[in-house]
Amino acid sequence: METLSAPTFEPNYQAHLKHLKLKGLQPKTIDAYARAIRRIGKRFDGHIDALTEQQLTDYFTELIASHSWSAVKLDLYGLKFYYTHVLHKPWVAPGLIKPPRGQRLPDIVTVAEAQRLFASTRVASYRVLFFTLYSLGLRLGEGLRLQVGDIDAVRWRVHIRDSKGNRDRFVPLPQATHQLLQRFWRLHRNPVLLFPNRHGGAKGAATAGSPLDRGGVQNTLRRVALGCGLKKRSRPTACVTATPPISSRPASI
Repeated sequence: METLSAPTFEPNYQAHLKHLKLKGLQPKTIDAYARAIRRIGKRFDGHIDALTEQQLTDYFTELIASHSWSAVKLDLYGLKFYYTHVLHKPWVAPGLIKPPRGQRLPDIVTVAEAQRLFASTRVASYRVLFFTLYSLGLRLGEGLRLQVGDIDAVRWRVHIRDSKGNRDRFVPLPQATHQLLQRFWRLHRNPVLLFPNRHGGAKGAATAGSPLDRGGVQNTLRRVALGCGLKKRSRPTACVTATPPISSRPASI
């Protein structure tokens, strides 16, 4: 991380990271709140422990000109967290930001579109993951974290752990998805992970301790969707009626 001139910035930033972990926040939230402090620290040369309301107004006005409302809100929450848990100071600008209210309907991928996407995905790991997300209606992180023990074939359900709000939930397990996951597991036989990383090929996947790389999955999905002519924003979720996309593929991950 770039060294900033204020001598207290680095130790306070490290304390911020510790508090984020101790409060049990999700990894994505920790990253966002940490990024917020780095960004505002860079803007004020590390002198962020006694910002005035006018300084905050100017900063967030500049930020909204170049970033989304979502990014602005995360920076605001991250800075509030820093003031509360690191500095133990009251927030000086209540009501500073009020994002416009809006509600977007998700873009639903049709079964035919999903089948085109599956058929165009050449890597089996990604192809099976996309089908699993689609059939179970999962977020990407939820799918990547799936473990062998989360699949309950007796009750035909899947245990989704550490979902939004740090909550667990169960989702129905379609028979087609169960059969596909069984066939895919036989390709890598990792005793814990359903979607182990591909760094060492099939042999390395059997002992991998981490799941598929999130960025690699996202980049692959974008490329495949573009190649299929899909321009929808949301992840491919819907009730599964599509055909499992692995039977005619070579036995590699």
